[in-house]
Amino acid sequence: MSQQQLSYSSVDIFLACHNAIAQKVLIQRVSRKDKEFHFQNWFEERLKEATIDYEQQGRNSYPDFTLVETAEGYEVKGLGFPGREADYDCNSQVPIGYHNGRVIYYVFGSYSSAATENEYPVIDLVICHGDFLNADREYVHKNKSFTGFGSYGDLKIRDRKMYIAPTPYGLVRGADRQITLILPEYYGRDSRLEVVGQLTRVEADRLVIGYSFDLTTNQLTPRYQSNPSAGQIHSFIAYRAKGIGGPTVALKNS
Repeated sequence: MSQQQLSYSSVDIFLACHNAIAQKVLIQRVSRKDKEFHFQNWFEERLKEATIDYEQQGRNSYPDFTLVETAEGYEVKGLGFPGREADYDCNSQVPIGYHNGRVIYYVFGSYSSAATENEYPVIDLVICHGDFLNADREYVHKNKSFTGFGSYGDLKIRDRKMYIAPTPYGLVRGADRQITLILPEYYGRDSRLEVVGQLTRVEADRLVIGYSFDLTTNQLTPRYQSNPSAGQIHSFIAYRAKGIGGPTVALKNS
């Protein structure tokens, strides 16, 4: 990848989140039925504090927020703790670092899953470039269907692909109870940040290029091909706000 200027918007947003957590700005739950958007609302307030113009097209849009002045998008994922932290369900959109002309960042924040009040703190937070989760920018998600199923042959089977992706908490150690930013190494540096880890992800030897499902045996069978980029290294830097320190961030399999 070519050298690219650091997105100061991503750093501004990260520091706005850092400052809010340090100042104990709480998540506000509107109602008990609000199981998904309370952390998203908290993040939206940080965009406002950083005076960053954004658009939010809808609750089920991707990404959750798009910036107006820079070609960036932010996808927000709230994680209850204790609970499922190592991975998350991607509803019909594989994690990606570039989508519709925009660089995509993912925002993961955890909070107490046992909270009974309508106000509770953010426990920790990671903002990462989408390439850290998945470096493939060529795959285009599409749902397909066909008719002919059932005893009368007039039922449709819809192939609605869902994905399970690792979170940064599942990939690295040193992010728990911390506020961390993970960016590609080829980005420039910002004096407001300090390096707390160097992370290297290596592309796999083979790629899944398809799958089949046997309706009589309920067997799901993937189909592979060799990855032409096998062994390619993607390097990232983990940062925290200047002067904060904390544990080193490293990949769990290193």
